[in-house]
Amino acid sequence: METQTDLLFRALADPTRRALFERLCREGEQTVGALTATAGVSQPAVSKHLAALKAAGLVADRHEGRQTHYSPRTAALGPLADWTKEMARFWEGRFDALEDLLSRMDQ
Repeated sequence: METQTDLLFRALADPTRRALFERLCREGEQTVGALTATAGVSQPAVSKHLAALKAAGLVADRHEGRQTHYSPRTAALGPLADWTKEMARFWEGRFDALEDLLSRMDQ
């Protein structure tokens, strides 16, 4: 069974989805049409990417008439930040151990 963290990583693994999310973070709420205008892919493709971002909790949608507006949900990046901190601690420990080993070898 896929976890929310798995969905988050999968959603951000795609460069087009990452670009859409980054644009929403930088520029704020956008319509599908506005996102499509500069995405370099078709409107149906943008809609599919936005659905994946929504499933991962990275965007929220709001319907206004015939248009759908998307906005970023940056709080959803929490698991990514936590994982990154955990990996940084792990590798710092490994590099410290390597440094100790190399120091002992030089003696």
